[in-house]
Amino acid sequence: MQDLQFNRHRRLRHSANLRSMVRETHLSVNDLIYPIFVVEGENVRNEVASMPGVYHLSLDLLNDEINEVVNLGIKSVILFGVPDHKDELGTEAYHDNGIVQKATRAVKKQHPELVVIADTCLCQYTSHGHCGIVEEGQILNDPTLDLLARTAVSQAKAGADIIAPSNMMDGFVAAIRVGLDEAGFSHVPIMSYGVKYSSAFYGPFRDAAHSTPQFGDRKAYQMDPANRLEALREAESDLAEGADFIIVKPALAYLDIIRDVKNNYNVPVVAYNVSGEYSMVKAAAANGWINEKDIVMESLTGMKRAGVDLIITYFSKDIARWLAEEK
Repeated sequence: MQDLQFNRHRRLRHSANLRSMVRETHLSVNDLIYPIFVVEGENVRNEVASMPGVYHLSLDLLNDEINEVVNLGIKSVILFGVPDHKDELGTEAYHDNGIVQKATRAVKKQHPELVVIADTCLCQYTSHGHCGIVEEGQILNDPTLDLLARTAVSQAKAGADIIAPSNMMDGFVAAIRVGLDEAGFSHVPIMSYGVKYSSAFYGPFRDAAHSTPQFGDRKAYQMDPANRLEALREAESDLAEGADFIIVKPALAYLDIIRDVKNNYNVPVVAYNVSGEYSMVKAAAANGWINEKDIVMESLTGMKRAGVDLIITYFSKDIARWLAEEK
């Protein structure tokens, strides 16, 4: 046995403290962006059926939620609005008193230091559920751009720190950048959903946002899950048009795409840990099949290891508590 020669990798795994000392990837509360769904009305706190622990909140109950977020050390939220009124042009998306605009003003008044990201899309606001203007069953690209720019400007006026367009229309970043600049918001960055796949993982979100298309699907403008190189073309276009961040959505089935984007572009990369990923973990944990905390921490560490800088996740508050317990 004296002639055996091999590496002793286990030497660096001997104890918890030693493993912590040599750990390569770290998940921090600073990495987290917490999504919030805001609705019209009063005293509304309704749990989304397919997303345990996620709620529709009316503006009068938003303060308590934001106080909890801030007390947990989370630095950023992304606001999604669920309006009372919908029409073919999604006019509530760019109304100065739209639900996201009102929520933004309320959050910034209460906690001006909290970074507020405004989701900038039309699907929650259109009667047909698509992300653009529809004519004879077709989603029109170029006419939609003006409405997206108007939505972004309205959100910036309300105090949004970051605009996050998610509709995947060609040229959407360029149109929003010009609109913001012309309106005096050249300092407001764009967090583009630049690499957004047409995914089966979005099902519970459509329940939460009431944004299911009334006909067809979104495959004509969201990306084919089988495509890898297309992601680089999409990201490159958005960056050339003025994007400051690139979101890859979904996360878990697209870690290779996250790494590709991070390797090719020197900008902050954001992963969206989407509703389907969240709900699967919640369902399995409720049945006692998995340890929720361990699965969540392992999954999000994997996203960080793949190269993301920030993670939009419905687990944000739970993760913040778990990280605090480890200190």
